[in-house]
Amino acid sequence: MASPLQARSVHQIGDASEAYASGVSWGAVIAGSFAAAALSLILIALGAGMGLSAVSPWSSGGASASRVSKAAIFWVILVQIIASVMGGYLAGRLRTKWVSIHTHEVYFRDTAHGFLVWAVGLVISAGFLASAATSMMGAATAIPSRAASASSAGQVLNPNDYFVDSLFRSTNPTPDRNDSLVRTESELIIANGIRAGSLPTSDQTYLTQLVAARTGLTQSEAERRVSEAFAGARQAVDNARKATAHSLYWMFVALLIGAFCASYAATIGGRQRDHVVV
Repeated sequence: MASPLQARSVHQIGDASEAYASGVSWGAVIAGSFAAAALSLILIALGAGMGLSAVSPWSSGGASASRVSKAAIFWVILVQIIASVMGGYLAGRLRTKWVSIHTHEVYFRDTAHGFLVWAVGLVISAGFLASAATSMMGAATAIPSRAASASSAGQVLNPNDYFVDSLFRSTNPTPDRNDSLVRTESELIIANGIRAGSLPTSDQTYLTQLVAARTGLTQSEAERRVSEAFAGARQAVDNARKATAHSLYWMFVALLIGAFCASYAATIGGRQRDHVVV
């Protein structure tokens, strides 16, 4: 039986080790984070390749846009699950074994290690890997844009260009016609109308007169063409807004699932780490 002096010495040593020993094994956290980030990039590259293989520029071939978008959402969630589970499990297996620590505290620390792996891996991906992943996924979509802009000396494609062009279409086009200044002015008017929510009466009247003078349409036909072009441009902007919001919602869900998977996998890895028989 230990004497009171020995028991006090052991208690003091335990307090000292608890005070100076960190509850976070940063080496294991960083290793798991890099593993999760690298695995995410590999899986994103695989998903981008499968997506480009499934999409066809011809309307009669390839998967539909709705199917591709659903598959992309499923793949993003799957990437988060696989990468987070791997990173969290590695952090749990590689972390320092804590002695004389209550079981509940060990469980909490393992969960925290998994969450840190997810957080650090997300920062690494956003800082160093996002540009590479974006370039790989956007390689195919950049080809049609470059081809379309090659004829215009490298000008950036404006989403409103199509609707502005539809304003000045004529049944008797002339080869030497130059409407660059008029089109630029019309783009600014439409962009300002989209920002304001509707075309001001003065701008709509001016555009109607401009279209009528350039195309030879009657006043009512020109007014109808202006209304249709503005409605189409506004609908395109609204569709882009909804698509962006929809993708951000699913990204939030995927990241939340990744945080949970990493935290839970770290507890599994830590439990196996502590029960290894020497």
